[in-house]
Order: sequence, then C-alpha cells, then structure tokens
Amino acid sequence: MSTLKQILMQEVDGSRASAPLTAYCFMTGYIDVVCFSAIFVWCAFQTGNSVQLALALARLFNGSHDYSFQLVDGQSLCSVLSFIFGAFIGRLGDKIGCKTRLWMILGTFIQTLFTIAAAIAIWKSGQRSVSDSRDDPAWTNAISFVCIGFMSASMGLQGIMGKRLNTQFTTTVVLTTTWCELITEPQLFHFRRLVMSRDHKVMAIVFLFIGAFTGRAILNKFGSAGTLGVGAGIRFFITLLWFFVPGKKAPKNLPCGVDLCS
Repeated sequence: MSTLKQILMQEVDGSRASAPLTAYCFMTGYIDVVCFSAIFVWCAFQTGNSVQLALALARLFNGSHDYSFQLVDGQSLCSVLSFIFGAFIGRLGDKIGCKTRLWMILGTFIQTLFTIAAAIAIWKSGQRSVSDSRDDPAWTNAISFVCIGFMSASMGLQGIMGKRLNTQFTTTVVLTTTWCELITEPQLFHFRRLVMSRDHKVMAIVFLFIGAFTGRAILNKFGSAGTLGVGAGIRFFITLLWFFVPGKKAPKNLPCGVDLCS
C-alpha cells in the first residue's frame, strides 16, 4: 500500500509525457468539432467566444439600441463560464500536487465524467448534430446548454492541467501561441536531428488536426451523442496512460520556498 501511495504521489516527468499530452491535443480538436459543427461556437478556444460577447454588448450602441440577447450569445456565455469553472477545478490539483500522478489521473478521469455527462445531455435533448448555416443552429433547447457546459468545463480542466506541467505542449487547448513559438523556434530548420522544443509543438498541431478530422468523421456516422461517447472512452484511455508515465527524479538541493506548481 505504501508503495502504491508513493507511485501515485510521485511527480510525473513532463518531458516524458508525450503520449498523454499528444492525446490531450487530439481531444481538443475532437471535442471542438462536435460543438462547432452544431452551433459554430468553440468550447475550447475562448477568444472567439469572448469576442462574440463583446459584439453582443456593442449592439447596445449601434444606433438602433438592440437589446436582444441572441441564442449564439447565450451559448458563447455558457461556454466561457463553464470553461472558467473547469479551470478552477484544475486548481484543486495545487492542493494534491499539480504534477503528481494522482492528480493527472484524477483530473483526466473528471474530464471523462464531464464528457459522459455531455453525451447523455445531448442524447436526451433530441437535437440534430450538424448545422448547415449559422442562422440555423442544430442545438437550441435548454438541455443542449448543459452539453455545451460540460464540454467546455472538460476543456478548461484539460487546459490548466496541461499548463501546470509546463511542457512544449503548453495548454494543449489553444494553438495560436504554439504556432507563434514554432515559427520563432531557433532550430526550426534543423531537420537532421530531433529537437524536442520544435517536434513537440509540431505534434500538438498535427494531432489537433487529426482529432478534428476524426471527430467529424465519427460525427457524420454516429451523431453528437455517439461521438462524445467515443470521446469519453478515449479520455478514459488517457487516464490509464498516466499510470505509465515515468516519474520525475527529485532535484538535488532544491532551495527552500520553491513552488513546483508555479
């Protein structure tokens, strides 16, 4: 029992956690395509949702004083707030140890539960899976908002967990920074040897693309609920992957007061 506790409380080596972090990036594309295909709102990329809310506020001052709160505004607000809620859940990892194997397993399992809840919600909603135009969103009823909330919360939690590991995969959620860092990488064109700082960023971008492609292919076949169900299974597999990530060796002569979660 003491050995199991030591294994669970051991910090994982972020530099050797490429498999689960790459899978995180895959899930970003996979989950986002479900939401965007239905309502043209992202559940992971909150820049667009924040701009959408700013536009809703700007309509108050466009001369016609449009006080309407449109459906897409409500969906964007739901996504932003749920994402923040999921990120705050990620702060619980600071209490356990933000890089411990226990927290990485527990946090990913919570993401799995959120994805299961989203799948059940959209299944019970009876809504369509794909919208052909922004004027005709596929998700319109109240229970679909529950699905949006759980998907966004899972991405918020994933983002802060990825950020806390402080690797080249960064948050595993937003790739704008990753693209910029890749282009400015000093060893970008050193093709004859492996460069971790470059190669991991490329992996993050490629696997997000693969995740989005895979998600849409499954969505066309099985619908939103089925796609999220498969996504929950993938997330549970990622949960198990954290058991096999090598532990980080304790640094020697660590100065007092150093916060490993900073």
